[in-house]
Amino acid sequence: MSATLRAWSIRRYGKPDQLEPVERPMPAPGPTEILIRIHASAVTRADGMMRAGQPRFARAFLGLRRPRNNLSGTGLSGEVISIGTGVSRFAAGDAVFGEAGMRFGANATHICLDENGVLMKKPASLPHEDAAVMCDGPLTSLHFLQTVASLQAGKRVLILGGSGSLGSAGVQIAAAMGATVTATTSARNTGLVADLGAHHVIDYKQQEPLRGNAEYDVIFDTLGVTSFSHAPNSLAQGGRYICPVLSLNLLGAMVQTSAFGSRKARFSAAGLQKPEYLRGLLEQLTDMSGNHTLAPVFDRIYPLDDLVAAHQHMETGHKRGNIVVV
Repeated sequence: MSATLRAWSIRRYGKPDQLEPVERPMPAPGPTEILIRIHASAVTRADGMMRAGQPRFARAFLGLRRPRNNLSGTGLSGEVISIGTGVSRFAAGDAVFGEAGMRFGANATHICLDENGVLMKKPASLPHEDAAVMCDGPLTSLHFLQTVASLQAGKRVLILGGSGSLGSAGVQIAAAMGATVTATTSARNTGLVADLGAHHVIDYKQQEPLRGNAEYDVIFDTLGVTSFSHAPNSLAQGGRYICPVLSLNLLGAMVQTSAFGSRKARFSAAGLQKPEYLRGLLEQLTDMSGNHTLAPVFDRIYPLDDLVAAHQHMETGHKRGNIVVV
């Protein structure tokens, strides 16, 4: 084992060029920790927002001038190479996947994490690249569709942003749940989104999805491209507008709809849920992967040394599915 690990540090909030490679001493796992050699890690929109310090009110929690935990990356997949004396869930040699959470540091060669966090043994049938992104689009989409929106078979769902990391997972998950799925995307991705299971695909440049006569039981705004104020006319009675991108407008809509009307705006941060709950969602996702009802979509795979380029591509807003570094 080398004496150091390679990772990426965030010098200060800003553009991708604020990322810089660093070497740090190889950590020794504490009593309940495992040391993981990382094979693949995700590059997500949430990672980019953390790097940029957006939304600005999040800096009160992340750090005012730069992130307190200033390493990049959350989702990962790899191999356990060392365990603490009190570890019972894992052994050296186990393939594992999960997320670093608020500790960050997944875009690295190694990481030390507590065994009681959001970590699971990786099935042999699940490639490391697929496993590394499970805690982004798939986990978030399952949380919002199943728990926040209580989506049921036979219900009608509109997914705004059907070809991104959350949208591509959300289309597959909603279809597997038995919902009638409509999704928006650009013209070049309509075939992809249809192949993922969408019953209806809308080219958002040709048609405004919220101005038709359709009444949806759930509107899943994966990118925060609209707001609840534009959604009520397209929501059925008792419908839910759900969005994983927290904003002041969304907070206001949640407060307003909690007291008035049957149509509701809902948000619940997946990353702040208890590890036991999130591990349960990951079990569902690995089952879906095993029965071929869920397969992550990939745009590009970069070497770890090209993390800046990966962030730059992610920020173009035109990626299909997921980006990973290996």
